[in-house]
Amino acid sequence: MSTVRRDLLHRYGEAPEGETPDVALFAQLAARGSCRRFKPEPVLPALIDTLCALALASPSKSDLQQRDIVIIADAAIRGSINTLLADQEWIKAAPHFIVFLGNNRRQRQIHEWRGIPFANDHLDAFFNASVDAGIALSAFVIAAEAAGLGCCPVSVIRNHSAEISTLLGLPDHVFAVAGLGFGWPSQRPHMSLRLPLSATVHRNRYTECAKAVVDGYDARRNGVFPYRSQRGVARFGTSPTYGWSEDKARQYADPERADFGAFVRRIGFNLR
Repeated sequence: MSTVRRDLLHRYGEAPEGETPDVALFAQLAARGSCRRFKPEPVLPALIDTLCALALASPSKSDLQQRDIVIIADAAIRGSINTLLADQEWIKAAPHFIVFLGNNRRQRQIHEWRGIPFANDHLDAFFNASVDAGIALSAFVIAAEAAGLGCCPVSVIRNHSAEISTLLGLPDHVFAVAGLGFGWPSQRPHMSLRLPLSATVHRNRYTECAKAVVDGYDARRNGVFPYRSQRGVARFGTSPTYGWSEDKARQYADPERADFGAFVRRIGFNLR
């Protein structure tokens, strides 16, 4: 059995039929995990610049290139970000932090420069820039991990969209999609088990996932790496079978980022 197939079986509890090619990149992706523990040694600026270049070589909707990257090198700005994200203790210890931006401003500037009307001032303008940024984030992670680095995306940055925009000097129609902490890992990242492929890969038409499938995933995941603590015990009590689905239900039982839509409109997007 190839190492790729072995890791896919471990992660999903199942694997595609047939022998999986033992390709180096396949092996990297099959075994990957988010890293939150780092060595103190910095990453050379030249390597960071190269990783940014590789990330921005990723696909972009209609070649519009509506994504940018901000490398946080200023100690004062980084300190302010650390303070905003203080509930995520590992972020402060990450040697490096970058921010991926959705950028619809440049497209609008091009229309002004060329004297051509911008006829797509609706939800898709925001969506395209967001997806472009997400693709670049994924490409950066793949490239960084291929170089031996450890990474962890940071969506909680959107809990502080207005503050982050001010810190980074972002104009209207430019917004932070996610941060990324990275560096040389001090330990092997933990591989998160995922829902079975039969629940998330569809053939021709969407198929609803049964509760029994999620329950089985909860049990399998708990058998490998159970949750160390439970959310909202005062509100929901403790569960003897606490797993992924209970954790995610409790996580989204409280409002999160409810002001994000208002922020996006405030920076000029029409979300109709």
